[in-house]
Amino acid sequence: MAPAAAAPGAVVVVDYGMGNLRSVWQALVRVAADRQVLVSADPEVVVGAERVVFPGQGAMPDCMREIELRGLRSAVLEAATTKPFLGICIGQQMLFEHSEEGDVAGLGLLRGTVRRFPAERMFDAAGKRLKVPHMGWNEVRHKRAHPLWKGIADDARFYFVHSYFVDPVDSACVVGTTDYGLPFTSAVARDNIFAIQCHPEKSAVTGLTLLGNFVAWKP
Repeated sequence: MAPAAAAPGAVVVVDYGMGNLRSVWQALVRVAADRQVLVSADPEVVVGAERVVFPGQGAMPDCMREIELRGLRSAVLEAATTKPFLGICIGQQMLFEHSEEGDVAGLGLLRGTVRRFPAERMFDAAGKRLKVPHMGWNEVRHKRAHPLWKGIADDARFYFVHSYFVDPVDSACVVGTTDYGLPFTSAVARDNIFAIQCHPEKSAVTGLTLLGNFVAWKP
């Protein structure tokens, strides 16, 4: 059972029933030294954390519904505006205003739309049809410097599983892009928020490096 409150310096993974929570927790424990790492569905624990990880997988309408049903919306919004905050996969997509998946509103912390990979663009350089979802290893190109890229080479490979991607209004928030039929935004950052479409918890040493950078990040 999770403790009633997060200890000083705790990293809390938000549990709304839709994330790859065990893998995320295990990866964070490996890089968080002596910090407490919790998985919690308690809004008070989320608000009391030093830093918050917001994972997600599945369909965005389901994720948004579960956040509302579990009373986590205000806690997530507060965390995303007051402390180091890492969005992963759909945890990135939900930060935006709207998704084409189910025509659903997101949290609106970042301006932009979540779009499906367009069928007419799903071909590689040799003209071969690309499958959707985009699943497997792919390169992330750094669009600008960021502390979470420390020790990670430009064009390093991460593991992806998704059919939709974010399309930000503000290009200044884009810190990473990936090519899959078309170039798409794979990482965004603003102030205390960093969010990435891939799964760092499944991305071997490169992913652990990013998670370690997040644990040490002082935005």
